[in-house]
Amino acid sequence: MRHFLALFLILSSITIFSQDKKAKKPTPKWKIHGRFTFLFNQSSFTNWASGGENTVAGNLNVNYDFNYKKDNLNWDSRIISGYGLSHISDKGYRKTDDRFEFNTLLGLKTGKHWFLSFIGNFRTQYTKGYDYKKDPKLLVSEFFSPAYLTFGPGMLWKKSDNLNLNIAPANVRYTFVNDFFSGKFGVEKGRNTAFALGFNLSGYYKFVLMENIEMENIITMYTDYLANVGNIDIDYQTNIRFKVNKSIKMQMTFHTIMDDDSSSRVQFRQLFGLGVNYSFHEKVTY
Repeated sequence: MRHFLALFLILSSITIFSQDKKAKKPTPKWKIHGRFTFLFNQSSFTNWASGGENTVAGNLNVNYDFNYKKDNLNWDSRIISGYGLSHISDKGYRKTDDRFEFNTLLGLKTGKHWFLSFIGNFRTQYTKGYDYKKDPKLLVSEFFSPAYLTFGPGMLWKKSDNLNLNIAPANVRYTFVNDFFSGKFGVEKGRNTAFALGFNLSGYYKFVLMENIEMENIITMYTDYLANVGNIDIDYQTNIRFKVNKSIKMQMTFHTIMDDDSSSRVQFRQLFGLGVNYSFHEKVTY
């Protein structure tokens, strides 16, 4: 009887320990999503009656999402990076895409979907950009000219990692240029930086349009309290991705910028291509 009782206690202890160990299994705090995409476009004409120019173009995009959650703390960061070149017969190579952007948003939960927040944004380009309509071509930008740094406190409404809206009523923005571009992009002549204080509204929304098609929307709106009061800068990008299979996707990108400091006209960029895609997800518990 004593042996039976001892065996029963040992088996019960093992069962309780196993259940307790299972209950205390650590939950992931970091979620990391990386996406690498190479898009290719090509057109060729031989004895084509209506005319045309042979063109080869390629775009490389590297995007990362970092999401951290622990108790009431929420920290989301996103890297958006892209570079593209095209080769047009008789005209040579031209840049079609050039972008580096880092976004970070720290939130402290105060309600079901509401957070006290602090945002940061940095964006620039990698290489020189030219206006090819001028003869000779005119240099209009280069690395860190311009570059924009924005940060400030606010309120975040976040329903999920795919849907959020941040309101920052006191947002600081710095614009950086080198000596060559001094006097442009809102920077006074003889200076290399410009300071602005204003209202920033930023949002992110990604959803499934239909099977194997997803749509991603990224928008930022900014108005300066110190200059051009009431004027609103808008940066809006839409990405539509069509999944062919695990490795091949088609992508459409529509990007609109309205910023009087960089251009008096509405800037618009459109991209469509078939490409190779590699995507991975990782969850980290520490």
